[in-house]
Amino acid sequence: MAKKTPQATTPKKRTSKPVPARSLLGDLRQLIAAAREQTARAVNSTLVTMYWQIGKRIREDVLQNERAEYGKEILQTLSEKLTEEYGNGFTRSSLSRMMSFAEGFPDERIVAALSQQLSWSHFVELIPLEDSLKRDFYAELCRVERWSVRTLRHKIGHLLYERTAVSRKPAVLIANDIAALRDEDRLTPDMVFRDPYFLDFLGLSGQHAEHDLEDAILRELEAFILEMGTDFAFVARQKRITVDSEDYYLDLLFYHRRLRCLVAIDLKLGKFQASDKGQMELYLRWLQKHDMQPGEEPPLGLILCADKSDEHVELLRLNDSGIRVARYLTELPPKKLLEKKLHDSMRLARERLAHDESHRRNTADSETLDQ
Repeated sequence: MAKKTPQATTPKKRTSKPVPARSLLGDLRQLIAAAREQTARAVNSTLVTMYWQIGKRIREDVLQNERAEYGKEILQTLSEKLTEEYGNGFTRSSLSRMMSFAEGFPDERIVAALSQQLSWSHFVELIPLEDSLKRDFYAELCRVERWSVRTLRHKIGHLLYERTAVSRKPAVLIANDIAALRDEDRLTPDMVFRDPYFLDFLGLSGQHAEHDLEDAILRELEAFILEMGTDFAFVARQKRITVDSEDYYLDLLFYHRRLRCLVAIDLKLGKFQASDKGQMELYLRWLQKHDMQPGEEPPLGLILCADKSDEHVELLRLNDSGIRVARYLTELPPKKLLEKKLHDSMRLARERLAHDESHRRNTADSETLDQ
């Protein structure tokens, strides 16, 4: 019987796996990332709310008891029981912090809104602040500018609140500005601009030229914007402004997203002079005429100088022209000394505002009597 010759088999073609379209893969990645972020935010919000409710409940119990030692005793007992049942996170100091949390942030609706952006670690940095207006200021700015815990700690440590113009207002006006930010996300210039600005990160010391300062700012632009505020966006350097065939050059031009306006920055190595106002006014009027876009607010000016006279600034009524004057420090003094100077400045500004208001009322009363 003849052997059958094996027939050659045709090799099967390999079927390649379909490669997903780049847009499809990108969409799926975005969906997954968004879901994870939403889940993390929901977990964080629930955790913060739980801590607030625990603190509130313990405070209610402690306040109802008249014995002075009761608070310490009940915290220790609660800590032991909760730790035994639920593990770490309920130490005596943690429960005490939760009580302080509920005391410092008494409105649960505000806590719920903040917890959408702020983690418990953020609140841990805010709770020790004794001044409620200062605490609310940092909380709301942290929310809108999405600061990390490290950035929040840096802002508090570098006395941001004390350096803003809003801190020099009467308490009721500070509360109004914070409420506008909380309820409408509306940021006022008094919360944006500060004095002095800390430019120690530029690495400048001793004698330096104006262009050295400008070069250093652009070299450290990220750190400069962190000091200025994260809503600032760089637009131009040495912006040429031509008036009647004469050229002027503005040192730096930024745009502030939340204020919706251009911000012109003029750098001065020396002390602020009255003539600096006229120069900045020229820049602002030119920008308003030639660069301002529909829907934007009029440009604002910031004159950064090595020193200034508060009386000069007051008499020139710079705020009426949309101009701010601030000192910059390339080397920081001791924190205690800086705190004292800032608190003295806040006190004097509030006294001056109170005096002006009293004078205005007396004038109005005199005019009424004359009539």
